[in-house]
Amino acid sequence: MIDSTTWNRWRYACYAPVYDCVADRAFRRARRRALEAVDWAGGQRVLIVGCGTGLDLPWLPRDIELHGCDLTPAMVRRFRARAEALGFDGQAGVMDAAALSYPDGYFDVVVMHLILAVMPHPERGLAEAHRVLADDGQLCVMDKFQTDARPAGPGRRALNLVTRFIATDITRQAGPLLEGAGFVVERDEPVMMGSLFRALLAHKA
Repeated sequence: MIDSTTWNRWRYACYAPVYDCVADRAFRRARRRALEAVDWAGGQRVLIVGCGTGLDLPWLPRDIELHGCDLTPAMVRRFRARAEALGFDGQAGVMDAAALSYPDGYFDVVVMHLILAVMPHPERGLAEAHRVLADDGQLCVMDKFQTDARPAGPGRRALNLVTRFIATDITRQAGPLLEGAGFVVERDEPVMMGSLFRALLAHKA
């Protein structure tokens, strides 16, 4: 039986040629709003986990040390091309978000957009983000989440059997995930489709 990580790599390789057509316009405003909350400064080391084709790049300052990682080689190639076209000093590689090959405390900002609802084990990805983030660093998250006030009901869980196979999990709760990984949420705001998509800014507890 195919494991979740291999399945994600395969299906996003298939999505790569048309990903921008689907995801650029749809999430442009949400990405921008999430990144505007970050306290940016020149020379920061920034990691985009699950960097995709680089759709976050237009909203980032150019005077940063940029790193990107993604599970899918096709996505990484597109990310590199976009970063170069936009004038970034950066690099990107194929990497599992649950096993980052970066040293502890290396980054000032870690960006995780539209990845926590896709990862088979998001708690592992957040643990790695916590590890590679500096003590005074910032975690920027934007994704679809179930409300923190209550777990998903039977109907949502049933629908999730379909959505998780095609694209994404719709039952995950941002607050418990981030707090369980050792983060304190500073900012949490809805950015798209009512409160389904939320942008969160967090730091280490």
